[in-house]
Amino acid sequence: MGSNRFAGKVIVITGGAGGLGAAIAHEAGRQGASVAILDTNKDAIALLVSELKAAGITADGRAVDVRDGKAVTTAMNELAQSLSGIDILIAAAGGSLGTPRELDDITDEDLDLVLDVNVKGTYYCARAAIAHMKKRGGGSIVTFSSIGGRSASPVTGVPYAAAKAAILGLTRRLAKEVGLEKIRVNAIAPGLFLTDRLAGMFEKLSLVEREEVLSAIPLGRMPELRECVDPVLFLASDESSYITGAVLDVNGGRLMPN
Repeated sequence: MGSNRFAGKVIVITGGAGGLGAAIAHEAGRQGASVAILDTNKDAIALLVSELKAAGITADGRAVDVRDGKAVTTAMNELAQSLSGIDILIAAAGGSLGTPRELDDITDEDLDLVLDVNVKGTYYCARAAIAHMKKRGGGSIVTFSSIGGRSASPVTGVPYAAAKAAILGLTRRLAKEVGLEKIRVNAIAPGLFLTDRLAGMFEKLSLVEREEVLSAIPLGRMPELRECVDPVLFLASDESSYITGAVLDVNGGRLMPN
């Protein structure tokens, strides 16, 4: 892609210091964006921001727990002031967060954690970013669902499936709510991308379960990280300017919805 695809744009990435978030940050920066990172890991934020700046990318970051709506709003306001606005939100904070897969092992605290980070966190971040997008005359939000919220996944548990399904409803309703403000809201639903955390989960599956996952993918392989990064940035960019309220499945054909 051209280096000016996101020229003049400020992109906020939640969960931005993790493997996928960092990859999105680097690529968005290479394509001209100023990049803001929200994450809970202060050291990882500092390292990523320094790497981005060393690459000539304008960057800033804040440590925040996305479950705290007031803290999210404060952090988003600070980043908007630091970087002169917010145009794009990539709400990547979430996942199964190390919670158990098996029903008998899932505690009430596990359920609360997964729903709060994924659903409430996405909502709080979108709410805070939208206020700044309105000032810019529009914007784009990319939320993170999952193949596990679109079908029954063998890899993750019920709380994750419920949370990622809820993200789709949140995305559609939010898109309807802010469309006249020229703000688009779309979801990406990745299959199994083997970031460090997910690789550990995949390795814990039995050989039969792993073969079941691979044999169900028509492309016959696990994806590369860039194969999630590129679709996310497509939805974030003006190339998808007439797409809103949609979900983009990125799973090698494992799920082919009607």
